[in-house]
Amino acid sequence: METASAFQVLSTADDDERTGAYAAFPYDRDLIRRFRERFPRARWRAGEERWFVPGTTAARRLDAWMAQELETLDRHADARGRDAFVFEPLESPYLRVADDLQVHTPYSPTIVEALRSIPWAHWDRKERIWRVPFRSYEALKARWREIEEAARRNEPEARRKRREERKARASEETSQNQAERRRRRYPVPCDDPPPLGLPLGTASWGVVVFEAIDLDRLDEPPASGLYRHVQGNASRYVWAHWRMPTLQEIYRTRPSRSEEDPGIGSSRGWWWPSREELQERARKLREVERAQRSRQMARQPSSEM
Repeated sequence: METASAFQVLSTADDDERTGAYAAFPYDRDLIRRFRERFPRARWRAGEERWFVPGTTAARRLDAWMAQELETLDRHADARGRDAFVFEPLESPYLRVADDLQVHTPYSPTIVEALRSIPWAHWDRKERIWRVPFRSYEALKARWREIEEAARRNEPEARRKRREERKARASEETSQNQAERRRRRYPVPCDDPPPLGLPLGTASWGVVVFEAIDLDRLDEPPASGLYRHVQGNASRYVWAHWRMPTLQEIYRTRPSRSEEDPGIGSSRGWWWPSREELQERARKLREVERAQRSRQMARQPSSEM
């Protein structure tokens, strides 16, 4: 047990040209009374939050006093904690009972934070467990539900299941996005529709060219999470139908200048594209053209030499 970790002779020091030692221990009214009786010349240093005991033998005298206090504290506090455990025990696969309470769980920052908040608890590097003395049983019991739930969440099987669920959701979302992309439609405000036949930037599909706009308004918001610009009443929006621009259309388009952009593109879902957006679309179109040429060449029969 690491009871002594909270009772420390921190260092010997010179305080206002006086030789002595600093000491720190948990606050307890009776403990402080006994300390002041034993060390009447001790003074509390608020800045350091510790006691200063003057004298060349201060460190040795403090060590002897702390050892005596710890022996009494350990004996009575642990006995009370063990009685409390017997009266209302914790039963869990993550808790073993020996000379102390031994917590063995998968790693979790939540668990580490909870156990660090428990007085006297400490990590046993050799055994790779947390050790909690019986005197801290009530504190452990108060945090146990949080600790046990975090342990279950971080079991290897539970983590594997969450990874598979995330992959399944991502795959489903990707499939939905691909299906929506094939429909070549995009919700735009009916009172602020995009111009037709010109490359424009969009939040979901990058730079595209709108070819037609429906007259019928939307009855409900689009189910796809692609259209985050659709806010409030869905009847404010209509479907606009788009296609990919050609390289020549990209090359002929003048990029917008930041001072000309009123900053409303994100709310209406379309905007005049920037130079970077046009360059990115042109790069992808060139990649598509190269891939198409490669496939055509692969299909052509090779001439015999």
